[in-house]
Amino acid sequence: MKILIVDDEPAIIGALTPVLSAQGHDVSPVETLHQALAAAKNSEFDLVLLDLGLPDGDGIEIIAKLRELTGANIIVLSARHLEQDKIRALDEGADDYVNKPFGIGELLARLRVAQRRREVADGSLNDEFVSDQLYVHFRRHEVRLLGDEVKLSPKEFALLEVLCRNAGQVATQRKLLIAGWNDPHADGQYLRSYIALLRQKLEYDPSEPELILTEPGVGYRLSV
Repeated sequence: MKILIVDDEPAIIGALTPVLSAQGHDVSPVETLHQALAAAKNSEFDLVLLDLGLPDGDGIEIIAKLRELTGANIIVLSARHLEQDKIRALDEGADDYVNKPFGIGELLARLRVAQRRREVADGSLNDEFVSDQLYVHFRRHEVRLLGDEVKLSPKEFALLEVLCRNAGQVATQRKLLIAGWNDPHADGQYLRSYIALLRQKLEYDPSEPELILTEPGVGYRLSV
């Protein structure tokens, strides 16, 4: 992939650039919001790794602008651990976030998820989701777990579709509430109840979920 790194910490740039280059990616590092927007205008990227604390402003401020300039996946690299910062970044259009400090292994795993999603989208394979355990055909509303058919209500299926289409990345409560209830301000307890129902049908042990993971205060992530 062609990757734009937006971060003003020399240690981060120095660590990520050789690792990502060794993985075969084309890496372009910049340090400011202004440089990031200029780069996005002049080149097409597959992925943007975006720090939020930049010398000329808040990284959240340019997520929507980057969305207008590029179809790249945006992964936020954040030293902020407040839920509202994560939610705001995701609502502005970020695809995922990784908390600083992070392990290189975790980041590379998130990049592989982003790359798979891009390959699926480029291949127009948007009617189905396939993993080792789960098969979902969106148009037919078909769900199979380890080959066995699973019956879901329309609302359960709507939530699962959002999770599948964002597999490996966080799906915010807002996004899920819109999918299930067409209302981003619906009672979050409704969502928790339906996630519990999905886990009853899809998890080996619903009390210790391994497929539908909770991102506390932010949303849920389908493990891939």
